[in-house]
Amino acid sequence: MSNMKLLEVKKLDKYFDNKKILKDINFSVSKGKIVGLLGKNGAGKSTLIKLINDLLTPTNGEIFVNGNKIGVETKKIISYLPERTYLNKQMKVSEVINYFEDFYDNFDSEKAKRLLKDLDLDINQKLTKMSKGMQEKVQLVLVMSRNADLYVLDEPLGGVDPATRDYILDTILSNFNENASVIISTHLISDIEKILDEVIFIDKGQIVLQSDADKLRNKENASIDEIFRRMFKC
Repeated sequence: MSNMKLLEVKKLDKYFDNKKILKDINFSVSKGKIVGLLGKNGAGKSTLIKLINDLLTPTNGEIFVNGNKIGVETKKIISYLPERTYLNKQMKVSEVINYFEDFYDNFDSEKAKRLLKDLDLDINQKLTKMSKGMQEKVQLVLVMSRNADLYVLDEPLGGVDPATRDYILDTILSNFNENASVIISTHLISDIEKILDEVIFIDKGQIVLQSDADKLRNKENASIDEIFRRMFKC
């Protein structure tokens, strides 16, 4: 079973009011991979991520995580970072940690506290007293402190400065076990390029390319960012 795909998406379509947002999406992710889901805004990335996290229902097609159809079981093993913060801003960080500990069996509060300390974040502070960037860091720490099989990060670097960005990428790299995988959805390709094992380009609701990152770079003799810009004339 070790070669079983961690994530499998088969013949996936998503319509909203007869408008096709995703068309015939097929791809899989093996264990131990960091995968970039790359596309311009409005390409369908967030819709795809919501489907993987059971927040939307496919119009057609199926999604499997560890061989299970999306549902209660898969939610336990996916750690999801939405694009917008959803935390109760009136809570202190320490209270949010307790909430996560109650809610998720696989949450490691010691790890969360260590990472927050590394980022100079005060766990006794209320989220309302924190900048947007700080709140994003807290949320990412919480997501990465679950011992999950699949981490799905939607635009995780939106509001943070370059130094923090590098720390966050290191955090992502060093904090998931080798059997887990990470999907990072972003349009900021140059920022995450160095940590990617594989890339999936999505445009107008369709996958236009899926490749091993190094093979693609060698073949095109260019960075992923350059290849993307060329393909989509950004």
